[in-house]
Amino acid sequence: MNPSIKDNMQNFAIQQALKYIEGSPEENIPKLMALVDKFTPAGWYESQRGAIRSAINEKNNWYQLILKVYDLDPGVRKAFFQNFLFNASLRGSAVQESAKEREGCNIPWAILLDPTSACNLHCTGCWAAEYGNQLNLSLEDMDSIIRQGKQLGTYMYIYTGGEPLVRKKDLIRICEMHPDCEFLSFTNGTLIDEEFCQEMLRVKNFVPAISLEGFETANDGRRGDGVYQKVQAAMALLRKHKLPFGISTCYTSKNVDDVSSEAYFDLMVENGALFVWFFHYMPVGNDAAVELLPTPEQREKMYLRIREFRKTKPIFSMDFQNDAEYVGGCIAGGRNYLHINAKGDVEPCVFIHYSDANIHQVSLLEALKRPLFMAYHDNQPFNENMLRPCPMLENPEKLRKMVRDTGAASTDYQSPESADHLCDKTTPYAEGWKTTADKL
Repeated sequence: MNPSIKDNMQNFAIQQALKYIEGSPEENIPKLMALVDKFTPAGWYESQRGAIRSAINEKNNWYQLILKVYDLDPGVRKAFFQNFLFNASLRGSAVQESAKEREGCNIPWAILLDPTSACNLHCTGCWAAEYGNQLNLSLEDMDSIIRQGKQLGTYMYIYTGGEPLVRKKDLIRICEMHPDCEFLSFTNGTLIDEEFCQEMLRVKNFVPAISLEGFETANDGRRGDGVYQKVQAAMALLRKHKLPFGISTCYTSKNVDDVSSEAYFDLMVENGALFVWFFHYMPVGNDAAVELLPTPEQREKMYLRIREFRKTKPIFSMDFQNDAEYVGGCIAGGRNYLHINAKGDVEPCVFIHYSDANIHQVSLLEALKRPLFMAYHDNQPFNENMLRPCPMLENPEKLRKMVRDTGAASTDYQSPESADHLCDKTTPYAEGWKTTADKL
């Protein structure tokens, strides 16, 4: 098909779809699904599309989640559908696939950026605390990365840190400069105020994922006194303005009981969160608190409880470590995402602080072709058991080898950590988890 005709058909489909997301969900969502089926590649997210159809027919918890999306500010909702569903996931994925074949390397669906290493908190076990607070990506740096990313089909950008909202004004400016992209930010939530909510309503393409570590005692035990109440206030403000937001939860040996409980899921739902991302604690950094690593029994509990609540709670939940079966193993190294820290080092993963490329010296595409990223490309998946996906946590011998063979250097400038030192901490964990993972 002529490319211009294909683009015109896609644009028509997008405009029709955007019409369908307004008005009555009962009437328009089935029309939207039919349109998605018509314009998506064969087999693309087929099981997920089937699940959405079932939700519509059964009026189950996923249907209730769809209705919550319909309750968002109309302009924000429209921008989310345009940027996330169409630009990032449909049109962008097609460009990414073409680039992968043409370039022979991984091309990411999402790029994680650290606007700054600075943070207004000092949480126990957080590697960002080890980075110091002197590093920043300039507005021009971030704009350049996003422009390069869009040429490869990447329209999803996620901020980590440090605390990204230390750079509020620049983050809003980036939203203005790239209205066709969707921006999500991990944040401790303490800097979300009325003025920032108004800015989010204005630009329409910024979504916070607020860190929460359980109920007040568990959360403030790691994040500091009073933080839990500040997070509650931030969520109330976002809910008042009908703005989308989610939760980011790191589970550790100390808070598993809290964050695996039905009461915790109910807390997130009642506060208006649309999604929750669960992250397994990673012992990154020379001074990492190894005792926070969950036991095999605790990790299995998270695995089972999250799957249980997916059937009943109207919130989209994803476990970064235990859900690798749904994405074919490790998604780092540019396979689905990569990370660029505040000094410009291009890292394969937000948890893997080694690099052989810096965005100030090479292009994004050149970084994806450097030895470390090609080692990821050539070795993924790192384990046939998708419950053992990570080359650091569950297969530490793989990370040792890749760092050694590629000459990648530590990107922790406060206290550089060797791959051997890091992997020595995870080897006992990997051996302990193997039996449980194989059973599951």
